Amino acid sequence: MRQILLHDTRTGGLQPLTADGSKRVGIYACGPTVYGRIHVGNARPYVVYLLLKRFLVHEGYHVVLVTNVTDINDKIYAAAGDVGDSAQLAREMTAAYFADTDRLGLGRPDREPLASAAIGEIIDLIEGLVERGHAYVVAGDVYFSVRSYPEYGEISHQQINAMDQGEGLEGAERKRDPLDFALWKAHKPSEDTWWDSPWGRGRPGWHIECSAMAESLLGLDFAIHGGGVDLIFPHHENEAAQTRAARGRPLARLWVHNGMVRLQEAKMAKSVGNIFLLHEALDAYGRDALIMYFNGGHYRQPIEFDDERLGEATAQVRRIREAARGLGPGASPDWSSALKGRFFDALANDYNTPAALAAVFDWVREANRSSEPAGKADLEEMLGVLGLENLLEVADAPAPEEVQELADARERARRAGDYAEADRLREAIRSRGWEVRDGPGGPELLPSQ
Repeated sequence: MRQILLHDTRTGGLQPLTADGSKRVGIYACGPTVYGRIHVGNARPYVVYLLLKRFLVHEGYHVVLVTNVTDINDKIYAAAGDVGDSAQLAREMTAAYFADTDRLGLGRPDREPLASAAIGEIIDLIEGLVERGHAYVVAGDVYFSVRSYPEYGEISHQQINAMDQGEGLEGAERKRDPLDFALWKAHKPSEDTWWDSPWGRGRPGWHIECSAMAESLLGLDFAIHGGGVDLIFPHHENEAAQTRAARGRPLARLWVHNGMVRLQEAKMAKSVGNIFLLHEALDAYGRDALIMYFNGGHYRQPIEFDDERLGEATAQVRRIREAARGLGPGASPDWSSALKGRFFDALANDYNTPAALAAVFDWVREANRSSEPAGKADLEEMLGVLGLENLLEVADAPAPEEVQELADARERARRAGDYAEADRLREAIRSRGWEVRDGPGGPELLPSQ
């Protein structure tokens, strides 16, 4: 069995993945805050951790992947604006998040908890911190006392006196120390939703939500806590501190972080204003090219989102599809087994998908050179782990005329920028047993699995 190494932010180096006797691996990956539709940058951790799960399952682990939805947050109240219905906005954007990520065709995480459904667990965790002297109550607010936890800074490796929680002036006059952060926030007249608590009406802070949801679904000391590098501080630092302070045990063994997606040489973010929404990217480039694009960058490194890189990914998709037409059902030759071994060794060494893809394209090159049709089993196994197994699908018969007409109408809607109509027509095509895949030569119709 391969030893799997992953980069752990806490220790700053590669660490072996460990599991219990039943080979159970729990993964918690921070999901989106639902105040708008998600962009390509938000989609990167969704793809990384779903595909990491695929690899671990292939290696014989029993994986439980939890990806939360933050539906209580200052950003949601602000986005609701004058309408004031923050709960309705959160519901609509949660539904849009599910719909947009469904189009990636990777399946769903095993559990997708909502912060609003975990209030009881959140209150319990805060009460534990208050009882142990790590949190204090002021006028209905509850704050974590950072200096009460000596190991604070173990995730981000920052000097404690140089840290800034990013809470601005909010609650500054009530904090004992500017570094302390909010666990529970008293209700404000401008906020249209609240929950009852031992400290009065209010709602939880962001950091405590994830600690509570992760513990309730995976327990303590689970294998992997993941998320983007932008979450290392303060979010993950605070998660690690408050859970260890309250429970006396670590939340997770490994803290694994993916790099940012960059657009116009800056981190893709709503706050920066340089975003490319996921559903628009899917319409523009197609699902397969996006998955190929994500696999083409090492998960820990930043990746640029631009036409050049998406064009490269599109060409790679085309290359594999063309090779698939010449594959047969025969046995795998020796060179195939060797390349498959190289592929999985690359993934075992800090989940190196670019090196794994290099093995895939070496496989395609060897298959094209071979005088006999190569069996496709090894290639199918590798592509399946990368979420690209459908590239081996070859339609045996043309789609019915009715389905082709729907596909043509969808393409017209897409070119006109009517993405809602394009999505509706895609679903109409799917309901007739066909999938539309956007490729370099235009949309392609394939039978549903």
